[in-house]
Amino acid sequence: MDDIRMPVIFAGHGSPMTAMDKNDITAGMRAVGESILQIFGKPKAILSISAHWVTEGTYVQGAAQPRQVYDFQGFPEELTKLEYPVTGCGELTRRVRELLGDKVSVNDDWGIDHGTWSVLIHMFPRPDIPVVQLSVNSGLTARECFALGQSLAQLRSEGYLILGSGNVVYDLAAENYEAYLKAGGNREGSQEAVSFNNYICRAVEYHHEERAFDWELGPNSEFAVPAVDHFWPLLYTLGAADGDDGVAVNRVFTMGSVAMTMFAFGMFPKR
Repeated sequence: MDDIRMPVIFAGHGSPMTAMDKNDITAGMRAVGESILQIFGKPKAILSISAHWVTEGTYVQGAAQPRQVYDFQGFPEELTKLEYPVTGCGELTRRVRELLGDKVSVNDDWGIDHGTWSVLIHMFPRPDIPVVQLSVNSGLTARECFALGQSLAQLRSEGYLILGSGNVVYDLAAENYEAYLKAGGNREGSQEAVSFNNYICRAVEYHHEERAFDWELGPNSEFAVPAVDHFWPLLYTLGAADGDDGVAVNRVFTMGSVAMTMFAFGMFPKR
């Protein structure tokens, strides 16, 4: 594994129902997972940065058996019965602490939330890869998130997969959940959502990281990013990607206002 550099993935996870969906979005997640196994082999463990563990300060999990968190309400009962039982990875926790030093502390008050397991249940259907979550630090700036991700890039050469889970566009105030349940909602996206998503996609694909740092300058940014919790994981993964090319796996939407864009960094040779 020493001569293999694992990729970095940013996945749009959207609604918790993504865990149960079978569509082009989840097929893309599965295809990325299969490609990782075929090209790079099985990761030693996964470090997941989920938009649903937001804290003051940066924390990493250390539990040997992290609990599965059903951090949502109002969804079908069968969703709360979905199980994705993973183990933790003490070695990965230790390495994160070594790389981040006094910037991180161990905290096991949380667990593996749906931002992580709703993606991994498709990407790696067999829950046999250990998972450790790293919290999203609400006190950091975009540039500081990027710098923290850069500090974690070494993990890739050690056989660890880094996963960021959030959404480029995440405006729940505009969602129509009933339409989503019946027909998947507006899969093409509203004009406001598409314009901001395209702006960020171009910034990522052409390595214009400064535009991602200054996301407020993007079109309709106040609509697309009403809060930074779902956008910040992208900045962590951009840092960990360390200049590797990103591939936009899809640019589809759910509910017209949630971008499910996924980026895979380091999967293919640079252009």
